[in-house]
Amino acid sequence: MLANVKQRSDYTFKYNSKLGRHGWLRLTPAYSVKLVNELVKDTPKESYILDPFSGTATTGVAAAELGMRAHLFDINPFLLWLGNIKCRAYKKSEIDEIANAFLPSILSDFHKFIKEDNWVPNIHNIERWWCGHTLHIIAALRSAIASYCGEPRGTHARNLLWVAFSRLIIETSSAAFNHVSMSFKGDVTTFAASQIEDLFIEILKNILESASKPLKGKAKVFLCDSRSPQSHNNTKYDHVVTSPPYPNRMTYIRELRPYMYWTGFLEEAKEAGELDWKAIGGTWGTATSKLKLWENDVSGLPDELLDIVHIISESGDKNSDLMSQYVYKYFSDMHLHFSELRNVLNTGAKLDYVVGNSSFYGNLVRTESIMEKTLESLGYSNVSNSIVRKRNTNKELYEFCVSAKWQD
Repeated sequence: MLANVKQRSDYTFKYNSKLGRHGWLRLTPAYSVKLVNELVKDTPKESYILDPFSGTATTGVAAAELGMRAHLFDINPFLLWLGNIKCRAYKKSEIDEIANAFLPSILSDFHKFIKEDNWVPNIHNIERWWCGHTLHIIAALRSAIASYCGEPRGTHARNLLWVAFSRLIIETSSAAFNHVSMSFKGDVTTFAASQIEDLFIEILKNILESASKPLKGKAKVFLCDSRSPQSHNNTKYDHVVTSPPYPNRMTYIRELRPYMYWTGFLEEAKEAGELDWKAIGGTWGTATSKLKLWENDVSGLPDELLDIVHIISESGDKNSDLMSQYVYKYFSDMHLHFSELRNVLNTGAKLDYVVGNSSFYGNLVRTESIMEKTLESLGYSNVSNSIVRKRNTNKELYEFCVSAKWQD
């Protein structure tokens, strides 16, 4: 059966890239709106959807497009900001103001700012991302946007200009997305001011066009640690649709750094590591040293987890102890999440978690199986999994949908 499973790019971000709001800004691990739609197709329209790992708010936007209500949680302030911009309803007058007033004024000042020295973020080895010439030009555009729009905060419509700028910086960078995470191209491309201007106008035009299309339902993203999900306005949720980080030590913060630095959500590298330590699944930067000192205090974890943690620690690699700690902490955090989640679910609530398995030193971590056992131990019913897609050429790596119900 596994031999016939395909990679299904239509279940990844590639499918979202030309679908209006869903394609505004990419995050490599994002799943597709098509998959979300399939998971909620039998969910009553009056249901309340929850995504406790919001990411770029795919679940929330998809639910709102279908006329449903959704709450989303994330611990990253940039993703909170971006998600709420994507989920916001925009008036025609707001779109017209951006296109006919803000944009012409910004472009006029842009050429003035090019003649000046402008602020650039404190990104390590920044010219690996943009050559000095291009860097100077996009810094001038940023200064022009800030002079009219202020810094990117809140959900005001003018933040659509900041979303367009965020898309611009990644389009003009040397970042490549031909791997599971972000890498770099061999050469850094040089852009002229006219090219930057034309690209920004094109990106903004597409964003404004999709933002002008009304949403039938409502969605909102809240700043919340998924290990202790909180009810908002006493809401209880009927269907959890999400894709948490996978236990493969691929951190979201690494890919988000350029956006976060340019928009002011990060100022120095240590902040990224501190934020990553609060999240589930990533241990980048200073979080790695904290992982070495971490001690588990969660009881009742599945024997299958304890067994694979031991096997990884005995693999003989210089980092085997660290990797075993990582896997242990990942599932400990997910156990806390599933345990506390019960407090915000309606009786009969359905859970759908799109997750991937992982391999460490040739030892397969069966995420779907460990999560099933965790859910069963916490009193969830109808626990099962189904294969979603093959992840890459590695014959062992797949994505699964782990499903369950909560019967209080």
